[in-house]
This record gives sequence, C-alpha cells and structure tokens, in this order.
Amino acid sequence: MNSNSEKTSRQTSRGGDWKSFLALIRRAKPAYSMFAVALALSLINTVVSLLVPLFTKDLVDGFSLNSLQGFQIALIAGAFVVQTVAGAFSIYLFNQFGQRILRGLRDLIWSKLLGLPVSHYDKNETGAMISRVTNDTNVIKQVVSDQLSGFITGIISIIGSVVILLSLDWRMTLVLLIAVPLTMAILVPLGKRMYTISKGMQEETANFTSVLQQVLSEIRLVKSSGSEPVEYKRGISGIGNLFKLGIREAKIQALIAPLMGLVVMMLLVVVIGYGGLRVSSGALSAGELVAFILYLIQIIMPLGQITGFLTQLQKAMGASDNLIVTLALEEERFDSGPSVPSVDKPIVLDHLTFEYEGTDEAVLKGVSFTIAPGKVTALVGPSGSGKTTLFSLLERYYEPTSGRILYGDADPIDNYSLSSWRSQIGYVSQESPLMAGTIRENITYGLNREVSDGQLREVARMAYAEGFIDELPQGFDTQVGERGMKLSGGQRQRIAIARALLRNPRILMLDEATSSLDSKSEVVVQEALDNLMQGRTTLVIAHRLSTVVDADQLVFMDKGVVTGQGTHEQLVATHELYREFAAQQLRYRDQSTSSQ
Repeated sequence: MNSNSEKTSRQTSRGGDWKSFLALIRRAKPAYSMFAVALALSLINTVVSLLVPLFTKDLVDGFSLNSLQGFQIALIAGAFVVQTVAGAFSIYLFNQFGQRILRGLRDLIWSKLLGLPVSHYDKNETGAMISRVTNDTNVIKQVVSDQLSGFITGIISIIGSVVILLSLDWRMTLVLLIAVPLTMAILVPLGKRMYTISKGMQEETANFTSVLQQVLSEIRLVKSSGSEPVEYKRGISGIGNLFKLGIREAKIQALIAPLMGLVVMMLLVVVIGYGGLRVSSGALSAGELVAFILYLIQIIMPLGQITGFLTQLQKAMGASDNLIVTLALEEERFDSGPSVPSVDKPIVLDHLTFEYEGTDEAVLKGVSFTIAPGKVTALVGPSGSGKTTLFSLLERYYEPTSGRILYGDADPIDNYSLSSWRSQIGYVSQESPLMAGTIRENITYGLNREVSDGQLREVARMAYAEGFIDELPQGFDTQVGERGMKLSGGQRQRIAIARALLRNPRILMLDEATSSLDSKSEVVVQEALDNLMQGRTTLVIAHRLSTVVDADQLVFMDKGVVTGQGTHEQLVATHELYREFAAQQLRYRDQSTSSQ
C-alpha cells in the first residue's frame, strides 16, 4: 500500500471518531444477546437498589421493627439476594462480552498482519505490529468489559435516583443538579488531554516493544558485538519516555479525583444544610431527608464509575485509531484468480524493472531472459546486482515497477491466485530459517495435509538428514530452539531441503544454499540439493561459481542488468567480465583445494 493511502487512513481515523470506534467494535462481532442479558441483569440490580432508600424513608417516618411482618422481612431479604445474584452475573457476562470482543479484534488484526505484503514489513517495525495485537486491543477490552458495565448501571442509577428525588422534593433535586455542569466542566477538558496522552502512550509502547523484539531476537549478535551498553541505553530511553507519559497521565488522574471529591462534599453540605432547614420548617420529613442523602450516595458512587469509564474511553479511542489504520491497509489477495495449470512451462522475464518504494534508483533494469522448464538456471554476478530481488519478484513479494513475468508465452504470473502460485515454489535460502518447535513440525511446516512417518523419513533420507535426526534423543520430536539455534548450519539446511521435498514443488529456488557451510557440510548439502533438483525447474543464486558451472544456463547480472547468458563455456568465450569472474573464483577454489 502506498504512503498516500496510509495518510488517508490516518486522516479518516484521526480525532477519536465515534463512528469509526463503534464500527471497529462491530467488526469484532460482539455477542449482542449476551450484552442484552447482562444489561437486563444490571437493570434489575439497579432497580432493586433504588427501592432501598424508599423503605428506609418509611422506616424513619413511622415504621418500627415490631411492626414488620415475616413476609416483609422475607421480601427485603429476597431483594438483597436478587440484587447480589443479578449483580454478580451481570459483571461476569459483561466481562465475557469484553473478552469476546478482545478475541474478535485480535483475530482481525492477526489475520490482517499475516495478509499484508512483505513491502509493509520493509517500512514498519514488527515490534510495533506486535503492540497492535497485544496492547491496543487490550485497552479497548478494558473499556468494554471492566468499565462499560459500571458506566451503564451508573447512568441508570443516576437517572432513577433523580426521578425519585423529583417526586419527593423538586426544589432539593434542582439543588443537586447544580453538580452536572460542574462535573462536565471538569471532565471534558481533562478527557481531551487524556486522549492526547493516550495516543502518545500507545505509540511509545509500540516503539518500546519494537526495541525489545529486535534486541532479544538477535541477542547473540548483541553479545558477540559487546553492544549491551548501547542496547541498554536504547531500552532506558523507551522506559523513560513511557515513564514521562505515565506521569502526565497520573497528573490528570490526580486532578480528576480531588475535584470530583470537592463537588461531592459541596453537594453533601448543601443537601444536609438546606435539607435541615426544610425539615425544621415542616416542608420535608426526616425520613425524606434520609432518603435524599441515600439517593445522593447512589448518584455520587456511579459518578466515580462514569469518570473512570470516560477516562479509559479516551485511551481506547486513541488505541482504536491505530487499529483502524492497520485494518485499512491493503492485503495480498491470496485466492484471486485461477490455479496454475499442471503443465510445466518456461518462466519468461520480459523487460523487468523494479525499484523499492522511497528509492530513486532501480534495482533491476530491463531484465529479460527465459527459465527453461526442468532445467537449471543459475544467476551469477557480484553482490548488489539484483539477484535476490529477482527472487522476491518471482515469489510475488513485490510487484514489478514495469515489465512482466510470464508463465509460458502469454500468461502473467499475477493472473494466477497467489496461494496457487506460491504452492508451486520450493525455496531454500542461505539462512534456512526454522520455527521454534520440533524437527517434525519444521519439515511439515505449511502443509495442510497429514504426513505419515514413512513419508517424513523418506524426505529426511533424500535430504541426508535421517542420520543426524536418528542420533538426537527425541529423533523427529527434538526441539530445535528459537530460529533453529540448537542445530548446526548444515543440519538446518538439510531440514529446509526435506521441507521442500515434502512440498514437492515444480519450481525450485535456491538462494546461496551452501555459501555459509564448511566444506564437509557443503558436500552433504549439495548431494541433498541434487536429489531435490531432479526433474524440477530450478533457479539458483550462487556467489561461488564452482557450484553452478554445470548449470544448463548461467545468467550474469551486474548492477541490475543482464550482461550475458549461456553455458559456462559460452560465457567464458564471449563475456569478458564473466571470464575474469570465473578465473578469480575457480583459481581461488583450486588454491583452497590444494591447501586442504
């Protein structure tokens, strides 16, 4: 997605838009029936609580304990039981309602992150994306499950109390209503400040999460480079920024509580003072004054809940902006288009040009050549010539700036569904990344079908991995550690080759698959690769020419341009730069061999 689209998305969600916030909640598919039941139970709880002051008024004005009958005591006890049970179940259901929304939001964001193109991750740090899934969604959940129930019951309690108070004495009630504009004058400006701070808090949390993710995932590099002091400073900087924002948030919360307390105390003084005068004049009974005070408490207590809800809501609005922007990003369309036909065809690169977003220089410039089906095509040339970028275009991680990649003579590869095209490709890279888990899970990674032990052992044998796997304590169920660090480089390569064999791809892409191995491991891995390459359309990147001199076709690339193609013998005879390249590489190999 281009930067203009991202800018538009941010503008759309800017300012805590209520419509966008509610639309986001609806996308999480909330359980409306559960919400309705929880709300009904809250209403029952609140209505029962509103009857207690009326009973107290009658008791003060004339009732005595001796005049109470059994059914009245049972009625009062039953009301308290109903209030307790209804309150407990409503809180539970509201929390479950919030948890379901949290699950729905995380489902949406996780699906979106997996569907975003590689180009998005080139521009955005993964730690920030992780923060969207964990921190931002949790802020919204807290509003819905922890604060919403208190807000709704508080509103009901305040409205019910005011209605009853108006029926008891409208003059006294009007005195109470003076608190409304005072409360709004406090909450509105502080709420706006809280929204601004919340936005900063979410962004800084995302940045800090990104630093943690980068450092901890590359902890070996940090330690081998002696960079602990540098990374400590980076972490402390993020911690300090979060601390400053937390202090600003604490200042606002420190203002809200005392100011609301001041309003409450003023109301109590006014009600007791003015109410005492009304009682002494006979306009108000003592029981009615007691009821007024009890209803005032029922108004004051929800004010704290409402204040907490509005404060947390501002945080949630800030978090929702980030989620809305992320959800508006354009995804890859995995299943758009027909499947790749089950016929081996040549792959034709037709005047292919590509430059990364935000750069001014093309990495590939008018690249044209044909990858013959069932043959081995090797890309050779100095570093920075665009070989790996070409692989990325073939995998459809990026779209060409201009030109086309055809499957056959006329069909652009982007006509086929993305999932179908990528399923045709087996990829073995220099790093051969593994996921944390067992060897079995890594070999079968990405397959949507059951794999028997026999199939697993067969691909391991063809990848020359069966021997070292059997020597491990748990065999195929051995844990490989984060990124496969419990295995050697050669072992990781052979696991990757076994994975590719199990996928049975028609197109094979090898990105310097043996360049980082020692000579002994290289021999074993090269034999495994030979098994993998049989009968497949193979494209190889190799810095070491010795591994590809027997390829059916070599394509020499320099600074994004194809400067020659043919067999090794043809290029030696016709291409001066390749001849120099080959002489240097092969001479170095001969010297290395003789020294051994």
